[in-house]
Amino acid sequence: MLTVLEIIKRTTDFLAGKGVANARLNAELLVGHALGRKRMQLYLEFERPLVESELERIRPLVRRRAQHEPVQYITGATEFAGVKLKVDRRALIPRPETELLVETVAEWCAGHPPVQRVLDLGTGSGAIAVALGRSLPDAEVTATDRSPSALDLARENVVASGLASRVSVLEADWFAGVPGGVFDVIVSNPPYLSEAEAAQTAPEVREFEPWTALAAPKEGLAELERIIAGAPAHLRKGGLLALETGIDQHAQLAGWLRTGGFASVESRKDLTGRDRFILAVW
Repeated sequence: MLTVLEIIKRTTDFLAGKGVANARLNAELLVGHALGRKRMQLYLEFERPLVESELERIRPLVRRRAQHEPVQYITGATEFAGVKLKVDRRALIPRPETELLVETVAEWCAGHPPVQRVLDLGTGSGAIAVALGRSLPDAEVTATDRSPSALDLARENVVASGLASRVSVLEADWFAGVPGGVFDVIVSNPPYLSEAEAAQTAPEVREFEPWTALAAPKEGLAELERIIAGAPAHLRKGGLLALETGIDQHAQLAGWLRTGGFASVESRKDLTGRDRFILAVW
């Protein structure tokens, strides 16, 4: 009988041979998920022999990962800003860069109270809305998306996070369908890749994650342009527009924002030191 460690090693070699990055980590995550163990728990069971029924639970997960399906979709969950979220092919997998966007917005809110109304445009899995709902206990968050299936996923995450009383989820095409009144903060991680950039992403991204949440016309600028144009009518004076963007788009975006009447425009860098976020005050 094969032990836990032997299966992890074999799985690692198999995934590496299929071109899967971080094969050992992926192997541990998949074996742990199949066995209902966290990674640290696996380390305590390395010498335990596995029975056939356990191997049968592991094999299909490994086959899926060998086809480059993201491990988050296989396990059905990911961690984002300290919250465990359900994820599947209805929405993008939340990234660490977007955690930084949430942190940046939360810091701004702490310095500009009171923040009572927040709008998350294109919420996808609901990651930003849930994270800001937890960070801003006195605020009401409205999370929108034009994809009904993504909204269903977002609702599941909002309910599971215990935030249904303060985080509402509704269908809207950017600002078309957003309820009246102004918001203190508008935040969005919209599609911002060009078609060519999206086509060059890893197979885990281009073959499994929703294309419409990745790429936009006009070299990735089309949806950002719509948000910038519509934001002034929905922001209070002194309110914040915070956007995640492509790394080569800031000169164009800053020009649109200043022309549109925003009083201050600031670029912020991501975890790799590249311009990724724009903060603009109305």
